[in-house]
Amino acid sequence: MGSRVLLFLLHNLFWLLLSSDTCHGVESDIQCLKTLRTQLADPYNYLDSWDFANKTEGSICEFNGIECWHPDESKVLNIRLSNMGLRGQFPLGLENCTSMTGLDLSNNDLSGALPGNIDKILPFVTSLDLSSNMFSGNLPSGLGNITYLNVLNLQHNQFSGDIPCQFRNLTRLTKFDASENPLSGELLDFATNPSSSASFVKQRQCQTASANNSRTKKFIILFSVGGSVVGLLFLFLLFFYCSRVAEKKDDMHIKEDIEGDHWVINVKETDGIMLSMCKKWVTKMRLHELGTATNDFSDHNMISSGIKGNLYKATLSNGSLVAVRRLWNTQQSRSEFLTELTTLGRVKHPNLVSLQGFCIARKEKLLVYEYMPKRNLFQQLHQIEDNTRFKEWPLRVKIALGVARGLSWLHHNCNPRIVHCDITSKCILLDQDNEPRISDFWYAQLLNPHDTHLTTFVDGKYHNMGYVAPEYTRMLVASPKGDVYSFGILLLELITGKKPIQEANPPHNFKQNLVDWIIHLTINSLLLNAVDRSLTCISCEDDLLEFLKIASACVASLPQERPTMLHVYQRIREIGNRYGFSADDEVQMQPNNINNHASTSAEQNESHEICEIHEMYELEKI
Repeated sequence: MGSRVLLFLLHNLFWLLLSSDTCHGVESDIQCLKTLRTQLADPYNYLDSWDFANKTEGSICEFNGIECWHPDESKVLNIRLSNMGLRGQFPLGLENCTSMTGLDLSNNDLSGALPGNIDKILPFVTSLDLSSNMFSGNLPSGLGNITYLNVLNLQHNQFSGDIPCQFRNLTRLTKFDASENPLSGELLDFATNPSSSASFVKQRQCQTASANNSRTKKFIILFSVGGSVVGLLFLFLLFFYCSRVAEKKDDMHIKEDIEGDHWVINVKETDGIMLSMCKKWVTKMRLHELGTATNDFSDHNMISSGIKGNLYKATLSNGSLVAVRRLWNTQQSRSEFLTELTTLGRVKHPNLVSLQGFCIARKEKLLVYEYMPKRNLFQQLHQIEDNTRFKEWPLRVKIALGVARGLSWLHHNCNPRIVHCDITSKCILLDQDNEPRISDFWYAQLLNPHDTHLTTFVDGKYHNMGYVAPEYTRMLVASPKGDVYSFGILLLELITGKKPIQEANPPHNFKQNLVDWIIHLTINSLLLNAVDRSLTCISCEDDLLEFLKIASACVASLPQERPTMLHVYQRIREIGNRYGFSADDEVQMQPNNINNHASTSAEQNESHEICEIHEMYELEKI
């Protein structure tokens, strides 16, 4: 019973992380703005530019007060409708802007109470400005649950009552202003963030209690504190008991069924766990079962070794083949590990390796993937002699196209968007048909400005791998443009047939790595000399040159000079079409009038600002 309670609580926590769809986007954002337009009165016609009859992708990005993630992509980043004389109540339709990180409705004539579920409407907002309106009523406790908030401005309204204790959850807050409101009580301690500043002016409506009231309040406070301590102690003991029971019993799972339009939670005894919003079973496996399947994790069964852990070929008792990732000693708790599994379970794409199972036992944490019979791209390119099949140029085009497609999908279509951080030829696995699958994307932290995990990539062990973007050695902050750089190196591998860091017998003027060599050849107008001479290619010189140009753009030294993965995918797709590689996929296409190399002003700031202002991408630790 205790373990069932624990699993039920864990599910509810996971559900909060999954309140928005994985690949939600364009339609919901358009609906968000349509609803916003109908819910707010616009007496001065500031919103006349909101023309929903225009169906062109990215058209909403031209709307007055709307900023998008990309000017040609209909996903709202910020809504800034300050000083427009708008009237009405807080627009509930904002819940459909699932990628929004900033909202400014200041200096308008908005009134009424804020919705109690405002944290569900604005779950990922980092900046919220509602100042200089006529909002009234108590501050909803839900405001304190928008834990990504950096800036909260409630100045000059008619809010009353105390500041909810939930505001203590706003540990990222750097600016808080609730002055010029008839609020009572005391300013909460925001000392958890030493850089934060707060402004809270108590008005004369605040009343001073009498001595009797004071004694009564003290008694109530002491009684409440005592009760809380006893309650917390009880919950701690209950949680400890449930945790021990859960460790001993691994035959529980949370199953989610669909009945009508509702998700129903059923806790039953079985051999698996269905992760939230995941449409297939993910089996919970036992350590001894995986040990047997991998011959006790023998070197003979090892497929590859990386910074995340070793990958093994495993034969299960039913004869099926899987790949098992045995993670290095991680510091994650059980719940944190399950949270990452939840993220992995709901990310599905034909060019991503899918999860089939997992194991948590003592200090061991393992993931079970579908097995890729052709292993990884690095082995096919560099370790298999007389690999005639991989000397065919069309096959390399197919692989480049599939990787670009999967990576572009992670960057532009997933919500939240995922930065891989470790694109190499070793993490590109190949299925029976040589269709590439990107692995290890699960390990990447969701864009988190305070994360320092990138030190792993630039320390002494991995500094010379050749895939790491140069800015990572300075900034130690992940960005999509870092993935673009790594993908550019991957393209150069496919074109030249050489490793990013050549270990021996370097070609003439090969200065340590592929990028230096390509720069040298470009300067001397010898770019085609970089092409792998073993390639079988008929009348494909133009395509080879185009590939080299794409790769060169990707490995530009400055991140703002690199294209986005979506643009890279477009260009490779055009080449792939000439070889019959066309696909109806989920990656949203941009218009063809995009500048080939130079990014827009918004994109130029992307690699520097995206991890600083969009804290919506950090997974909360449970």
